Amino acid sequence: MKKVSIITVNYGGYLDTLELMDSLRTFETYPYELIVVDNASPGEDVNFLSATNDAKVKVIASKKNLGFAGGNNLGFQYAKGDYILFMNNDTLINAPFLEALIHRLESSPTIGLVCPKIKYSYLPDVIQYAGYTEMQPVLIRNHLIGYKQKDIGQFEVAKKTFFAHGACMLTSRAILERVGLMTTIYFLFYEELDWCMRFREAGYEIWYEPITIFHKEGQSISKGSPLRNFYLTRARLFYARRNNKGADIWYSCIYQSTIVFLRNFIGSLLRADLAMASAYARGVYRGLTDPICD
Repeated sequence: MKKVSIITVNYGGYLDTLELMDSLRTFETYPYELIVVDNASPGEDVNFLSATNDAKVKVIASKKNLGFAGGNNLGFQYAKGDYILFMNNDTLINAPFLEALIHRLESSPTIGLVCPKIKYSYLPDVIQYAGYTEMQPVLIRNHLIGYKQKDIGQFEVAKKTFFAHGACMLTSRAILERVGLMTTIYFLFYEELDWCMRFREAGYEIWYEPITIFHKEGQSISKGSPLRNFYLTRARLFYARRNNKGADIWYSCIYQSTIVFLRNFIGSLLRADLAMASAYARGVYRGLTDPICD
């Protein structure tokens, strides 16, 4: 059997990463190696992760925080597997899942990327992801299929989808050699959506496979924080500039930097949240002016 290189990025979340390790060790039967990239965590994460002494686990200590894409790309440099799985460190499994994803990937030469069904670890019968809708180019909005629905078997058929979910994405080494790795310009958010566009441009399809993993979601960065909203604001503009065509580039940038920005900025000022207002302003400025190529 071929081997899967599972790559996960840790930043201050070693307890989550250890839980992921335990779940893989307990349930996964397909040959794999786990490459953990510590993204310059401020604590003793590297020491705790290295202390596991698991022959399947390789811990890589980055000297600086490379962001989501940069951390995963660093992990790929150490991967030995024929298949490459990028998996969030705050995910868990309770049954083997790799073989189902590989079977789907190998079922057609047009399939380049496969994602499992993702459910919430704290609500294990509730769906987070069963595919994605297409992106609306001006609004830079799309929707998670099945989001917050109770799982009653309504998404048990594998299907083509528009985007993968960054929490768990399987491809192969051979495909990556043609498509390339994720761009590092985003640092956080939208990297996998942008990457999916590169797969589509290369002629590949993205598929949803109804095998389940569980996601704690949002453990590495607080929801509603200025930092989160800065990166989200900037990322939407980066995505529009990199992936829209023709006039849609201008329409989207104008919409994001006027209507969306003013709504968020004025709302923050009315709440006397100057840090949040500043985050939105910096996000728009950087999103419009930063380079959009690695």
